[in-house]
Amino acid sequence: MPKPVPPEYYKMLEELQVLDFVIVELTLYLDTHPGDHDAIQQYNLFTQQRKKAKKEFEKQFGALTSFGYSYSQAPWDWKNAPWPWQV
Repeated sequence: MPKPVPPEYYKMLEELQVLDFVIVELTLYLDTHPGDHDAIQQYNLFTQQRKKAKKEFEKQFGALTSFGYSYSQAPWDWKNAPWPWQV
């Protein structure tokens, strides 16, 4: 059973999900409109915001992903639940 998490966990996770949605939509748009400089700027801005939000989330709650996409503290903390898909 996952340990309880504070409300801030859900707020920050939702922010990451929103940013992911925007980035995916911009990616799909840019696949068909590769010369749209405004969309590229938006993509880069949201990607930067997402990296910052991910770093802050992981600082407070641990890794979001494994397999080289997130750093680990010592000792190895990936085993610490809950994982984002468990909440």
